[in-house]
Amino acid sequence: MVKLDKIYTKTGDKGKTRLSTGEPLDKWDPRVAAYGTVDEVNAALGVAALHAEGETLAALRRVQNDLFDLGADLATPDRGTKLEWTPLRIIESQVKRLESEIDAMNVNLAPLDSFILPGGSPLAAQLHVARTLCRRAERMIAELFAMEDEVVSPEALAYANRLSDWLFVIGRVANNNGADDIKWVPGANR
Repeated sequence: MVKLDKIYTKTGDKGKTRLSTGEPLDKWDPRVAAYGTVDEVNAALGVAALHAEGETLAALRRVQNDLFDLGADLATPDRGTKLEWTPLRIIESQVKRLESEIDAMNVNLAPLDSFILPGGSPLAAQLHVARTLCRRAERMIAELFAMEDEVVSPEALAYANRLSDWLFVIGRVANNNGADDIKWVPGANR
């Protein structure tokens, strides 16, 4: 478990931070930006949870926990050095669970015949905000994944990709199973 005795370290005062391994990095390092954006997704889901209940709330809390796992994974890069602990990694079953939940939610949704605008119910609107933040996190993780001198697990990248799809689908569920989706009408305001 994590134990935080002191909240401020003052290393950020000089534009630096430390990974969970103790490795110092600039605050603008792509790795820090990636796990920082994952944290933004998590915060957006915390706001969405204010509008959720029952199984939807439980699902959001599961995902929020997974996002801390993803942040821990990204904050503990595999540099080939033996660590004193086993680093937490996103695993395939977490990605598969999202896929299974997407499939289960899709059963009750009518197929799309148009793109939909972000919005509808307060919960759906907030889930769309989280979805767009998740896509940004995914792009940042993909950029890190592609860097020659960085290591990111395929499961971490897949989780971010699948989560943005999951957020889209659960956003439709939050819109009365898609009945209250706001459809895009191309050229409507010309």
